[in-house]
Amino acid sequence: MPNIKSAKKRVLVSQKKNLQNRMFKSALHTSIRKYTAALEAGDREAAAAIYRETVKKLDQGVAKGIIHKNNAARKKSQFTKALSKLA
Repeated sequence: MPNIKSAKKRVLVSQKKNLQNRMFKSALHTSIRKYTAALEAGDREAAAAIYRETVKKLDQGVAKGIIHKNNAARKKSQFTKALSKLA
């Protein structure tokens, strides 16, 4: 355990940020699972709506530094291909 006041604060802040990042990643994975399920069901309208939500979450993750921009770009490309293949 840290002894210095600023080090104690950094521990608390990093724990809080870690929790926020995990919550965001969990929501992102849930959104991706919903999109995949909509694709497998063949529901184009639902898939298109969830696609927009998922892409927005990916962009937010990149802006917050939670996921790498190339990772998000790759996922968006895969999702777009899958959605256009459904048509």
